[in-house]
Amino acid sequence: MPNAIEITELRKSFAVKLKGRTSTVEAVRGVTLSVKSGEIFGFLGPNGAGKTTTLRMLTTLLPVDGGNAAICGYDLVRQPKEVRRHIGYVGQLGGADMEATGRENLILAGRLYGMNRHDARNRTNELLDVFELTELADRVVRTYSGGQKRRLEIALGMINRPKVLFLDEPTTGLDPQNRANLWEQIRKLQEGGTTIFLTTHYLDEADALSDRLAIMDYGRIVAEGTPLALKNQISGDVIQIRLSNEESEQAKLRLEKLSFIHETRLEGDNLYLYANDGARTLPRVFEFLETEGIRTQSITISTPSLDDVFLKQTGRLLRDVKEGIA
Repeated sequence: MPNAIEITELRKSFAVKLKGRTSTVEAVRGVTLSVKSGEIFGFLGPNGAGKTTTLRMLTTLLPVDGGNAAICGYDLVRQPKEVRRHIGYVGQLGGADMEATGRENLILAGRLYGMNRHDARNRTNELLDVFELTELADRVVRTYSGGQKRRLEIALGMINRPKVLFLDEPTTGLDPQNRANLWEQIRKLQEGGTTIFLTTHYLDEADALSDRLAIMDYGRIVAEGTPLALKNQISGDVIQIRLSNEESEQAKLRLEKLSFIHETRLEGDNLYLYANDGARTLPRVFEFLETEGIRTQSITISTPSLDDVFLKQTGRLLRDVKEGIA
């Protein structure tokens, strides 16, 4: 089966005016990816990494500056109408009419895709059932909760039975229960054969949902693979030590010389030690810190996470990166 998405050296730049001067910002800098049919592909990175810009190009909402892409075998630049026929898109801001009912929103979307009234109503009823919205169907959308509204917006993205569904930060702003419910709906869509391209900056979301994922930073792909394979790049366990500013660099220089520590990374006041057996290594670390008189605020031990992968690739923690150009 051919890949659902093929991207080669995709690029996008924007002109930005600052203090009266215009400069060029490269938002997407030569992205190359393949997404298999029927998989959930996570696109992970901090705000400003270029995720949303990439997604908007793939959904024909932004022109491509360079490179090539094909969706369901259709060329993104030469065949944009065919691409749009085969995809669904749910943006960060949704798109539902707040003053119309859920049913009216779905029927209108179906009609805009060329369905006759009968087919649009049947498809609407089907989606209301799939997304557990039947009891809410005839209420205006502004009365929906955040989770209910988000399920409706994904239903709108599915109205045309797309082969590929693009979801841009689908759970932002939702409480944990609604996030978990939406994850279940996304898995059900995959079980039905839909390929899902999911952008997110939530580490747990990417880890839980993605068959494969790519991590993006400053417009480039810095890592790609299954969540497990990426985490396995970080051998052993992670010991995180919270230090005072004056101790951090000194502690790193001393600890990285120990034979039972095979890698160290410093991020602000946090020192990360990588060891093959964290449980056995921790007492030796405690003993060393006490002997050397190095003061600590806290020490924790964990298995590697996607944040550790991001730290290894970029030297920064993904969860601490501030917002920028998306």
